[in-house]
Amino acid sequence: MTQLEMAKAGTISPEMEQVARQEGVTAEYIRAGIADGTIIIPVNPKHRNLIPCGIGRGLRTKINANIGTSSDYGTIKSELEKLKVVVDYKADAVMDLSTGGDIQALRRAVIAASPIPVGTVPVYQAGIGAINRHGSMIGMTPDELFDVIEEHARDGVDFVTVHCGVTRSAIARLKQQGRVADVVSRGGAFLIGWILHNDKENPLYEYFDRLLDIARKYDVTLSLGDGMRPGSISDATDRAQIEELVTIGELAQRALQAGVQVMIEGPGHLPLNQIEANVQLQKSICKGAPFYVLGPLVTDIGAGYDHITGAIGGAIAAAAGADFLCYVTPAEHLSLPGVEDVKQGIVASRIAAHAADIVKGVKGAADTDYKMSQARKQLDWETQAALSFDPERSRQVHRKISSSGTACSMCGSFCAMKLVEQYLGVAGPRC
Repeated sequence: MTQLEMAKAGTISPEMEQVARQEGVTAEYIRAGIADGTIIIPVNPKHRNLIPCGIGRGLRTKINANIGTSSDYGTIKSELEKLKVVVDYKADAVMDLSTGGDIQALRRAVIAASPIPVGTVPVYQAGIGAINRHGSMIGMTPDELFDVIEEHARDGVDFVTVHCGVTRSAIARLKQQGRVADVVSRGGAFLIGWILHNDKENPLYEYFDRLLDIARKYDVTLSLGDGMRPGSISDATDRAQIEELVTIGELAQRALQAGVQVMIEGPGHLPLNQIEANVQLQKSICKGAPFYVLGPLVTDIGAGYDHITGAIGGAIAAAAGADFLCYVTPAEHLSLPGVEDVKQGIVASRIAAHAADIVKGVKGAADTDYKMSQARKQLDWETQAALSFDPERSRQVHRKISSSGTACSMCGSFCAMKLVEQYLGVAGPRC
């Protein structure tokens, strides 16, 4: 039985119990959330040594980090080095988006080494395989696509992004309205090319029941991808995006009825004043299904700093109800990210997620902030470092310019906390 089937039957699985302990809620709360589709636990039984992760209503906002090769660069070694950073800096999930080299070998290596859920986008491998076999991605057959999806599931992938909402109707809407940035989803672009060339419906939509059969067989969570997501704030919340969302919402309900866990992917590039509305729209159309957002990026001109533009949007989206943030690195729009880019992207997204959890009132979210304030009052630099998202950087920055006293070099002898305690006799809280 899948996690969803067990939840609907009233059974609390070991994974539900473990997630409940992690989140400080009851196992019954987790079971009920999975049963009604507002919580998921992406856990493929074939992924050994996996630490389950709960995503959804009332839980801590989770973050995902993308790794993977491109046609220009990357090896199994380089991606496993990134995976180590992903785990060390406490991302909650990782996606292997490889499009270069031995994709299957790399995926298997990532799954074997990862203690956190692993996601993939199978259409990448299917499209590249079609190029090798037929000379073009558009030569891919539906059977070849579904065979690759099952291969990923059989290897132990915990969740797969599938662009089921990229339909002929959505493409017609896209052509009718026009866009500044057209389509920026790689998977979405693959399928649009296939649909237009073959003059056929998207196989992931037309044969959705076949996809559900695979997902149910291996208990793989479906991440219903946003192939029409806006890649420019000028295209935000347009008709093509909403057309796809409505279709995805319908498919999500079919997945739940079939015993398959599902989450919904969202934009993309959005101006600040449209983020909350987008989250509310998704939650309404998709009946509270977990919402997985890329960023959102709140401006198009943050090149080199898009981990910041993404974190700004991510904090607002999560505070409004988004459940899962896909990190954005400084390399976004510019290059394949390296190890340092991965690290910066994770830290920025973790800050955004945590800031939102304080607003959401997630149990225990503000506890670490209180402890940090105590440590700052005591000028306890080591505790401050240990409590921070990046302890190594915290220590480096503190030591960069030495101070003659116990305060930092920013204020030196004129540290406000020291002055208040000395002259007003106000003793700080003791740890």
